[in-house]
Amino acid sequence: MTAGTAVATMLLLAPLLGLMPHATLAAVVIVYSVGLIQPAEFRAIRGVRTMEFRWALIACLGVLVFGTLKGIVVAIVVSMIGLASQTAHPRVSIIGRKRGADVLRPLTPEHPDDETFEGLLIVRPEGRLFFVNAQDVSDRIQALVAEHQPRVVALDLSRVPDIEYSALQALMEVERRWTEAGTVVWLAGMNPGVLEVARRAGFDQRLGRERMLFNARAAIERYQKLRAEGAIPPPSSAT
Repeated sequence: MTAGTAVATMLLLAPLLGLMPHATLAAVVIVYSVGLIQPAEFRAIRGVRTMEFRWALIACLGVLVFGTLKGIVVAIVVSMIGLASQTAHPRVSIIGRKRGADVLRPLTPEHPDDETFEGLLIVRPEGRLFFVNAQDVSDRIQALVAEHQPRVVALDLSRVPDIEYSALQALMEVERRWTEAGTVVWLAGMNPGVLEVARRAGFDQRLGRERMLFNARAAIERYQKLRAEGAIPPPSSAT
């Protein structure tokens, strides 16, 4: 009905509307548009997501300054830039275990009692790894390793849906350097697509089955078992 009414207005009433003064047409548009401005929605967006609140303001200002179509284009471009920025800097977290429960989660100030494991560092990157963010993720993980100096680094890839060739090469280079420096690297929780890429690159043969684990819990169990057997010496400093 809305579409039909709009078409009928354009075809039948356009000549009559064209005779109206521009001021009258502007008044009609203003009266109709006032109801579309809802400050409460802006406050609600700001309370949930600051970045989306900024996008909403930019969209509003873009329409006011450049007009409807150009303003919408400005909002789309800014939104794409914001999403690209998030993709280029994905979250990288150290994973701990909730004390007294079998719950693994990122270490945060809200949960200071979460336990970690001396000599074991579990790091979880999140999101697709590709040429845009490969270096950034690699640098942040290396910084965490340099800070904690673990005997074993377990990369939890359960939140990585896909890994590009360049990112895989960066991962393989990092693994080589850490191994030469005496730090063992494990991969845990690889999704089927990521596992297939690793196999095609021969990374699975380089690691061996003992360093490719089902998930982060399996990495913890294996590490504790090896520590109990004395296969992994204690770290030189506290982690």
